[in-house]
Amino acid sequence: MIPILAQFAIPNGAIFFSLALIFGLYMAWNIGANDVANAMGTSVGSGALTIKQAVMIAAVMELAGAVLVGMHVTDTVRKGIFDPSVFEPTQLVLGFLAALLAAAVWLQVATYFGWPVSTTHSIVGAVVGVGAVIGGMDVINWPKVFEIVMSWVTSPLCGGVVSFLVFRLIQKRIIDQKHPLRQAYKLTPYLVFYVGFVLSLVMVFKGLKNLKLHLDLPTAALVSFVVGALFFTVAVVWLKRLKKRNELERKERGIELTGEEDEGLPFQRKDSDAPELRPALVEGSEIPTKSWEHRRRFEFEKVEGMFGFLMILSACFLAFAHGANDVANAIGPVAAVVDIVRSGEIAARSQVPIWILLLGGIGIVVGLATWGYKVIETIGKKITELTPSRGFAANIGAATTIVLASRMGFPISTTHTLIGAVLGIGFARGIGSLNLRVIRDIIASWLITIPAGAGLAIVFYHFLNMVF
Repeated sequence: MIPILAQFAIPNGAIFFSLALIFGLYMAWNIGANDVANAMGTSVGSGALTIKQAVMIAAVMELAGAVLVGMHVTDTVRKGIFDPSVFEPTQLVLGFLAALLAAAVWLQVATYFGWPVSTTHSIVGAVVGVGAVIGGMDVINWPKVFEIVMSWVTSPLCGGVVSFLVFRLIQKRIIDQKHPLRQAYKLTPYLVFYVGFVLSLVMVFKGLKNLKLHLDLPTAALVSFVVGALFFTVAVVWLKRLKKRNELERKERGIELTGEEDEGLPFQRKDSDAPELRPALVEGSEIPTKSWEHRRRFEFEKVEGMFGFLMILSACFLAFAHGANDVANAIGPVAAVVDIVRSGEIAARSQVPIWILLLGGIGIVVGLATWGYKVIETIGKKITELTPSRGFAANIGAATTIVLASRMGFPISTTHTLIGAVLGIGFARGIGSLNLRVIRDIIASWLITIPAGAGLAIVFYHFLNMVF
């Protein structure tokens, strides 16, 4: 129950409580507008989902992740940036309020320009600024801050490399084959198994860590293997039905998949992203036959449709994991403020009531629905042109990177990883397919996120301190 009638243990407790709710909701709204849009950007940009469909899916999965397995217990200071015990309760309350407001304002500025930035880095920068202005530079855990800064490099680099390799594999084994649809029918169950396996590990190591399951690697791998096997079985059944439906449509459209073209060359050159037929398929002709052209379009249409389904599946998992994990960026400081104003003491850890999780989840969904389209457009359309197969490679590459980094203890940002994954797809297609101006702006926004959060937090702290 919301403790609106509770006794407050510090002066102005009721005001601080109200401000914490307002600023927390504002922060959650901006997380939805910026961070959630990252997970859905590839799906919308590739045409697999409309904006409305993406919002509906994210609303269900983000809210479910936040409320069902969100952080029920959180550190009062995100990421261990400083020791809260060296501060007075009222000082720390004002500091957390300033940090929330600063991070939210910076996220709104970034979203306005369509820059996908890390919400975790935004709140970390704000907390650094607050800690420095209250306790001085010595109270800041600088090695931890440096570790977070290093994720600017490790996250996009790892995400880009993995996605590059995944997309190259898809190109070689499916897209560049003479009969891509036949190859897709054969290999899709194994891709679905991998989706289930990797995204289950994302759940265990990142999204579900708040349930304190403490699964060791062999147990987590076994659970994920079982989930992947279930996905494989469902995919086999689904593909049988899909194949019948596609075959019926092929006959209705009069498209032949066998015949004189059966021994033709691949649809797509390995050194080019544009479909090209070479040489002529009919002796004495300099152009491909019409039936071959229809066949090529039909097969790629169906192959991309299959990858569209896989990408939607991966986006659902990533949204659930995001709601479970990153809602803490909004509700962590809120929970700390509520705890301090009610008890008058600074605890090392704070309980997070279900209503605060619900508040954060609702704010995230509303933010995506009202303003998420700006960052979605950047991710999905402005960096490089995406199709369902490319978007799937980016999503699964990012998920793989998150799993590996989580287990190996590398500092990593989900946002930066996904951006790197999209860049990896662009590099796989050739440097000319990347919008270097947009990439420059994104990198610049990453570099100034922590300083911007810190600077704004210092300004807001002095203002709140003056008022109260």
